[in-house]
Amino acid sequence: MNESPNPGREKATTSQGQVGSVTGAKPQAKSVSKRWLYAVLILTFLFVLMPYLFWQATWFGRPLDDAQMAKAFADTKQPREAQHALSQVADRILSQEAAVRTSARSWYPQVVTLSSSSDEALRTTAAWVMGLDTAVPKFHTRLLALLGDPNPMVQRNAALSLVRFGDSSGHDIICSMLKPFRLPSPVAGKLIERLKPGDSVNPGTLVGRVQTPDGKSTEFRTNVPGDLVAWLVPDGSVVAAGEPVARLDPSPDMVWEGLRALYLIGRTEDGATVAPFARGIPGMPPNIAQQATLTLEAIHNRAGSNSVRP
Repeated sequence: MNESPNPGREKATTSQGQVGSVTGAKPQAKSVSKRWLYAVLILTFLFVLMPYLFWQATWFGRPLDDAQMAKAFADTKQPREAQHALSQVADRILSQEAAVRTSARSWYPQVVTLSSSSDEALRTTAAWVMGLDTAVPKFHTRLLALLGDPNPMVQRNAALSLVRFGDSSGHDIICSMLKPFRLPSPVAGKLIERLKPGDSVNPGTLVGRVQTPDGKSTEFRTNVPGDLVAWLVPDGSVVAAGEPVARLDPSPDMVWEGLRALYLIGRTEDGATVAPFARGIPGMPPNIAQQATLTLEAIHNRAGSNSVRP
């Protein structure tokens, strides 16, 4: 038997009759496997990078320096950039460092300006930020004006912020945060329901559509958080613009904030609204009942009577 002294250097004949080295095929295989390895590594990296970039673009906790703040406030095409800047103003106001708190004041004119923005999210955020510094009269004035905003979330943030000023002008709006919300149709037409009772919603959730007589379809979105309890009209019904078509129960967060505000400004007649939460409502977390009880006690102490009891 003829054995080659160097098997690794044996020759092989190709299908074309040419002589090729067996060992010559091995580097090619290694090259291919390396390319696959690099491709897998790159793909894995992208899977990690893309969520990180998305998080960086949407997380408002990422600090901004003054140059970035100025750029964000000036960007009229990207409202989220301005919203990020607003949240950074809030962080500066709440900072434990005096110098950082002072630096927030240079951006107060932008906060006031954005409270009149056509973008609802910017007005909502600005209303919240203005409640963090009660030493600014312009903030107080703008918050009073925002009580009449067409968006209920802007109204609610303005009412809650006014409580920090010791102003109960938004009392009725705060009480409404504890009650079911009747969602109006945006336009007149045929209602096409998308969600079913029991579904949870947040501001911006698509609830359904309204088909107008000219055949166009208008999206129907909720502008408050909560749970869809019931449709007030049958699916496919013709509804008028502004007609209430769905009922939403308030979310625990809205109830919590409303109860905390009423702890400070609640009136005797608010007992009937607060008491059910003190007794406990299915689906509400335990801290709601605890806060409702504290709120009733505060109302009772202010009134000096026994008329408010759970």
